[in-house]
Amino acid sequence: MHELSIAQSLLALIEDEMAKHDQKTLVMVKVRHGRLSAVVPEALSMAFEVLTTDTRLAGSQLVMEETPVVLRCRTCQREFSPESPSAAFAPCPGCGEELGHTVLSGRELYIEYLELE
Repeated sequence: MHELSIAQSLLALIEDEMAKHDQKTLVMVKVRHGRLSAVVPEALSMAFEVLTTDTRLAGSQLVMEETPVVLRCRTCQREFSPESPSAAFAPCPGCGEELGHTVLSGRELYIEYLELE
């Protein structure tokens, strides 16, 4: 479960930001993750909750938002979102090309914002 190490890194970043801004309480953190990032939201939420138990971050809320996959066709340059969650085999709706598309979004994993007190 790599979500545990992701949660550890997430919490380290949060602690750094809290120290920079001299804030003591984390109310909420919003994380944006792409459909191709291989993150299981439920597992990350559970890891976050376990790692914050009995810490000053206990009770804070983790909000996750998924970014859809957007590809650019290598042949006709059309941008599209495949119906299948995989970008490995995604026929372009414009020209039918199946392989070699550029991934424009869907791999993200970042903190969108923090709500601190």
